[in-house]
Amino acid sequence: MEAQTVANAYLAVESNLEILPVLNKVDLAHARPEEISEEIENSLGIDATDALAVSAKTGLGVGAVLDRIVERIPAPTGNPKAPLRALIFDATYDEYRGIIVYLRVMDGTINKRDSILMMGTEKVYETVELGRFSPKMVRADTLVAGEVGYFVSNIKRLGDVRIGDTMTIHRGPKVEMLPGYEEPQHMVYADFYPTNPGDYETLRDALGSLSLSDSSLSYEPESSEALGFGFRCGFLGLLHMEIIQQRLEREHDLDMIQTAPSVTYKIVLEDGSEEWVRSPGQLPDPDKFDDLCEPIARASILLPTEHIGSMMTIAADHRGTFVRQDHLSPTRVQLEYDIPLAEIIYDFYDKLKSATRGYGTLNYDITHYKPDDLVKMSILVNAKPVDALSSICHRNQADFRGRAILKKLRKEIPRHMFEVRLQAAVGSRIIARESIAALRKDVTAKCYGGDISRKRKLLEKQKAGKRRMRQVGNVDIPQKAFLSVLGGDDK
Repeated sequence: MEAQTVANAYLAVESNLEILPVLNKVDLAHARPEEISEEIENSLGIDATDALAVSAKTGLGVGAVLDRIVERIPAPTGNPKAPLRALIFDATYDEYRGIIVYLRVMDGTINKRDSILMMGTEKVYETVELGRFSPKMVRADTLVAGEVGYFVSNIKRLGDVRIGDTMTIHRGPKVEMLPGYEEPQHMVYADFYPTNPGDYETLRDALGSLSLSDSSLSYEPESSEALGFGFRCGFLGLLHMEIIQQRLEREHDLDMIQTAPSVTYKIVLEDGSEEWVRSPGQLPDPDKFDDLCEPIARASILLPTEHIGSMMTIAADHRGTFVRQDHLSPTRVQLEYDIPLAEIIYDFYDKLKSATRGYGTLNYDITHYKPDDLVKMSILVNAKPVDALSSICHRNQADFRGRAILKKLRKEIPRHMFEVRLQAAVGSRIIARESIAALRKDVTAKCYGGDISRKRKLLEKQKAGKRRMRQVGNVDIPQKAFLSVLGGDDK
């Protein structure tokens, strides 16, 4: 049983929903159905004595699950005679029909040719096509309360459809929007840059297509001196970011550079007002604000009991504060910690998987913001800051992370005709330094003897030339250097 499964089950219990316990993958040799049933009862308080054993791989028990759904899950509620209220829960784009809206009718009836109002966006459309899923799309003239179907109206603009919005009859009886929907709060940000500048338009179209069915994804144009033109994207969390990145690469065949993920910080100004900071470049000088606050996550970790010690050490190394410990079974335990979100997205999950040999799972929710001794760390190449490599971190970690980044850059940046100086800085203080030696040309090769002053003059001339090159020359930072720094583990 995974931490995210437990979190979703708690939400279902709080919403007073019927829960059917199902044990999947029972065909595996190391399946533990009795032990997992005990974990379900201990963690959720749900009777799991009649839990269904299922193997999605072989099809074992799938029919029993469908029968149990019919028996136990309550039928949809709603009044077909009430004013129309329908929930938009998904949408897709069709090249010929435009945007296809997926909806569930909560109250009332929707008919073909009805004039429909999207209450959130205040857009009005005529129902051109209506239908149900069986499971393929089947056209229908009417959908009534409790039914799930689709709606087509030649909608072309992605921004005109909002997942979670309420649909009703235009100029019909006034109704309240369906409760429970809130605008998503982005907690993690990262920049996506195409490795081929010519793919910028493709990346923009791909993000637009994904945002249609995923309203929690946001994106806006961004530019970098080092990486060119791209987009700054907002995500609900680290898993959300990884899914979007994989879909862009797999479904749209894009090759991208992704900057290191960052969280949303809150700064408290001298007058008491608050502002949000989404990237290190937006952070003002330290004398412009009183406090820099970071989001704190309540992390729930499920793992085998033999790995408790190593997991506690990892949590402490990532500035975690212990909250509680629950034993779900003789072999499984649940730990709760308050951990800065920036630590979780940095490398906490990788360390968790390594320490638990892949058997540990993590789920987290943002609970509050907390001020701490946070600083902006800049990376300079020949005294020029590289914006794509700057970050916000705890002061105690800045030295170590700065040295780790510089060592990676030193390996990846090719040698030039002049010395390349790599520096990590916090404010005006240099906290780490590396250098890449210049390529040396033997200017004295043609001197076969004679006065030593001739050789010394040539060497001095070469030294002065390299000094001028260092002042005006541009350092070529290859893409693999960014990939090494942004995608690696520094700890």
